[in-house]
Amino acid sequence: MLIREGEVRGHGRCDVRIARGRIAAIGRLAPEGREPVIDASGGALLPGLHDHHLHLAALAARDASIACGPPEVRDASGLAGALQSAPGEGWIRGIGYHESVLGHLADALELDSFVAARPLRIQHRSGRMWLLNSLALEQLLAVAEAPPGLERAGGGYTGRLFDADSWLQTALASAPPALDRVSTQLARYGVTGVTEISPRNDPMMAAHFAFERGRGSLRQRCLLAGALSLADAPPDGWSMGPAKLHLHEAAMPDFDAAVAFVRDAHRQHRPVAVHCVSEVELVFALAAIDEARPLPGDRIEHVSVATLGLLDRMAELGLHACVQPSFVHERGDRYLADVEARHQADLYRLRALVDRGIPLAGGSDAPYGSADPWVAMQAAVSRRTASGAPLGLEEALTPDEALALFLADPLDFTGRRRLAVGAPADLVLLDRPWREARQRLTSADVAATFIDGELVHDRIDQSPGERLARTDPAT
Repeated sequence: MLIREGEVRGHGRCDVRIARGRIAAIGRLAPEGREPVIDASGGALLPGLHDHHLHLAALAARDASIACGPPEVRDASGLAGALQSAPGEGWIRGIGYHESVLGHLADALELDSFVAARPLRIQHRSGRMWLLNSLALEQLLAVAEAPPGLERAGGGYTGRLFDADSWLQTALASAPPALDRVSTQLARYGVTGVTEISPRNDPMMAAHFAFERGRGSLRQRCLLAGALSLADAPPDGWSMGPAKLHLHEAAMPDFDAAVAFVRDAHRQHRPVAVHCVSEVELVFALAAIDEARPLPGDRIEHVSVATLGLLDRMAELGLHACVQPSFVHERGDRYLADVEARHQADLYRLRALVDRGIPLAGGSDAPYGSADPWVAMQAAVSRRTASGAPLGLEEALTPDEALALFLADPLDFTGRRRLAVGAPADLVLLDRPWREARQRLTSADVAATFIDGELVHDRIDQSPGERLARTDPAT
């Protein structure tokens, strides 16, 4: 395949030939034989984007779920309408619940007032908790013994289930979902690679991702992070990623056990990726990594709340950071309402990390955030909430720095992927030059996506002349 007249960084407007899944040549090239030709008409040709933190199976499950929180649902009447209009029969699966909808965390009896005739489970926006109605409790406890995470009060169960996804999956006898629709959507955004970072990723889940890759349902290159037991699974269509340590401030692990986890991961020659969404979790994570001694590539996920002193310590330890700027846009108004003003400057920092030389990469945390990486880029630059309110304007990045978050090497955030002869032909073609696209940062500009040299998304629906007239200011 020959891509003609694309805008390539370091080369200007040029042609790119793809052969056997790699970039074979860059320059002024003539078509060879009957090779397919795509006219880029001056559109920016970039390395494919990599989402460094998402949850594929949960994202796929969201397709069959009912939104139960903001922005779609904001109050009790909205929640009732959403649940009572759920299609089909049997289980209803809700997602995205936040206590702002009802003013508190619902229990089974309250959920019964919305839906009593069908078993109902609603996932909290954090991903850590499920809310079950009475019929759901009855059906689950009929086939499985109650786990420690099922809350009790007054001699009965409240219907609140904490940190028990594995138990719930077993009790429901549910198989991981197919990934074809999710993969197609990611391709529309220009995403050619993902880091699946669910802490429950084990050899069974690895087999599922290998199956989905093998049957062509998951097109993106896949780096799997997760449990220590992943080391027992032979990579098959996926690559080994960090060991995931998921901290929860309300139930922190034993410190010595956390240190042992880090050391065990390092013995497997794997860095650790530590979930930190509070200051307490970050302090704990830094102490554990320091005690175990850091390995190049050890990283902090989210860095949601961080004082400048803690960032200094991250830099001293040589840690990397995987950030989610989209939360500034998607959740920023809630943060401004709920977080004390004196702590708001510590939320989802970016510029302060860059200034300290901490290598950065970007992730969506989908489905807990938008899977569209361009939303994250725009938020990293604007630092504004959905309502337009500023949140940490001093932490903003330039458009080029925001794009670079999704061009980082998946295993070494100090490196950036570039178009070069011999590199894998994982590419995203925009419908306009970068000088225009950087002012917009929107997935609407993605015209085509290539993975391993194959065109997996094509929105080139205009003639080259039409597109050239629209993108070239000189015409």
